[in-house]
Amino acid sequence: AYKLGIWVKDDVQGIGTLTYVTRQGAFGALGHGITDGDTMALMPFGSGSILPSTVKAVKKGSSGSAGELRGNFDLSGDLGPLCANTGCGIFGTLPADCTLAAGEALPVGDAVEGPATIRANVSGDKVREYAVEILKRLPNASDGREMVISVTDPDLIAATGGIVQGMSGSPILQNGKLVGAVTHVLLSDATKGYGISMETMLNAGENV
Repeated sequence: AYKLGIWVKDDVQGIGTLTYVTRQGAFGALGHGITDGDTMALMPFGSGSILPSTVKAVKKGSSGSAGELRGNFDLSGDLGPLCANTGCGIFGTLPADCTLAAGEALPVGDAVEGPATIRANVSGDKVREYAVEILKRLPNASDGREMVISVTDPDLIAATGGIVQGMSGSPILQNGKLVGAVTHVLLSDATKGYGISMETMLNAGENV
């Protein structure tokens, strides 16, 4: 008798944040790749899309344990297909009639150490701006860890404990410019984490 051991995965999903949409409809999200939880390798995919979601609950982060956003997906509201899963984020293009590309356009800039803000959704479908501090820049660091950030906003700390899973991709704004996106949380301190520079993320999106 012959036996064959196989490992099959036909679906992966999770809550993350759309980071940017260009005037041409190209989008980027997460700031890091979608990886296999067992091997940590980038997940190959045949197709994928971004969907509207609503945050229903928050598991707060604490020392040694990453928190997470929990919510529901609107499976009837496919916003746009994905074309690539990379170490700098997931990328795709929105259809011409999608309204996500409308609104205020922000210039791209370089992050500097000092006060900044992030835009995040941690309740329902409402996006709010929260205060953070860019503590250190780590240019050309791998895996989306090009800056160290600290959450200073008391409302966000009260709601989530700091940075939690699902906030990946939350845009970082500084001096009226889009400078990066949240990517990781420090397990030893949920109020601190890492971000990727917007230049790195945009370059990855242009090369897919």
